[in-house]
Amino acid sequence: MAAWLLRSRLGDFTLIASDGALTHIRFGKQMGDEPIERLPVLKTAEEELNAYFAGRLQRFSVPLAPTGTPFQQKVWQLLLAIPYGHTASYSEIAAKAGNAKAFRAVGSANHNNPLPIIIPCHRVVGKSGSLVGYAGGLDMKQALLSLERSVIMKG
Repeated sequence: MAAWLLRSRLGDFTLIASDGALTHIRFGKQMGDEPIERLPVLKTAEEELNAYFAGRLQRFSVPLAPTGTPFQQKVWQLLLAIPYGHTASYSEIAAKAGNAKAFRAVGSANHNNPLPIIIPCHRVVGKSGSLVGYAGGLDMKQALLSLERSVIMKG
């Protein structure tokens, strides 16, 4: 396991990788005992995130290895299907996951998403379209959604 600190215009992020895949993105400088080294997968993640923040990248290709329950994995796959610049509600994701009443479980899966931004939990909103809950804070969620919408408006 290795970690790398990414400094971006939206703040600092700690990138963690293991066995050639990105496993975590943490908001801020949050490094534990992981050796600080820039493995090729971390270099790719840094380049892709910087391109995303600059509005030049809409789909990530860096190898991912998030760990979670089968339900969390299913939700994260559904999040990856939300188009860039668009949103879906917790209840919409729950219905697609097979249980329309599981919107709280979807919220929990989002909360436990180890790869925010790349697995775009920022695109999940309340049923009314309101911004609710985000590990990086609602200001960060708004900034990410605004970035994506501005790219779509230009494009």
